[in-house]
Amino acid sequence: MAVETKEKKTTTRKTVAKKVTKKEVAAAKLRLTISAFESKILDESVKKIMDVAEKYNATIVGPVPLPTKIKKWTVIRASFVYKNSQEAFERRTHKRILDIINPDAKITEALTNLSIPSGVEVEVKML
Repeated sequence: MAVETKEKKTTTRKTVAKKVTKKEVAAAKLRLTISAFESKILDESVKKIMDVAEKYNATIVGPVPLPTKIKKWTVIRASFVYKNSQEAFERRTHKRILDIINPDAKITEALTNLSIPSGVEVEVKML
């Protein structure tokens, strides 16, 4: 049987000034989470947002489709008894994520002035 020994290595930390490159700087991101009940309206609004961002030469990542959330419920049709007579409903929520890297003030202003159809919810986060 071989016995393993662990040795602790002690090192001294030296502070060294190094040049920071553009890749190492944390890039600001504008993350848009767009959700709607109808996928066609959702895709149209994502296309509008991407057109506005491309107009101002922004770097876009996405749209990334998220899994569709399905909420189902059943309701008894009769008001009192008759449990065998039920009605089933479902609501599907479609989502897309869109990242805009290093957004300018012009891009954020254009996105706030953009008219999006009703039924589409846009959540904006700054990362």
